[in-house]
Amino acid sequence: MRKSILILAIAFVIIGGIITSCQSQADKEKNTGNKVLEAQDNLLSVQQDTTTAYQKFITESENRINSYEKEIANLKVKIDEEKKTEKTKYDKKLTELEKKNNDLKKVITDYKSNQLDNWDKKKNEFRKDLDELGNSIAGFFNND
Repeated sequence: MRKSILILAIAFVIIGGIITSCQSQADKEKNTGNKVLEAQDNLLSVQQDTTTAYQKFITESENRINSYEKEIANLKVKIDEEKKTEKTKYDKKLTELEKKNNDLKKVITDYKSNQLDNWDKKKNEFRKDLDELGNSIAGFFNND
């Protein structure tokens, strides 16, 4: 008798646990729907953050390129004041800087037109190229 009461009690606990843990199909669908909506909201937020960062990068890069154009124009004025022998050497260096600046301008235009999937890597490479150009402009008369 004791054994059957024990078995009955265990069965009662198991059945009670199953009944209380079961959800209706409607509840399961509602919970799944909520999780899907939450995931979509998170994805949208990440996409907006990425888009904002991408646009900020494009704007900053365009501003740097424009400032480099102005610095190159200032270098042209300074070169005109140099001796003829020095002027030829500086004109060649300046032409290379203008080409690099124009190349970077084309790249940023491509980035603007075609948003990249792996733009973090490209962004780092582009920034490195921008920094190199900036250093070349800054040290134009020092790097003979």
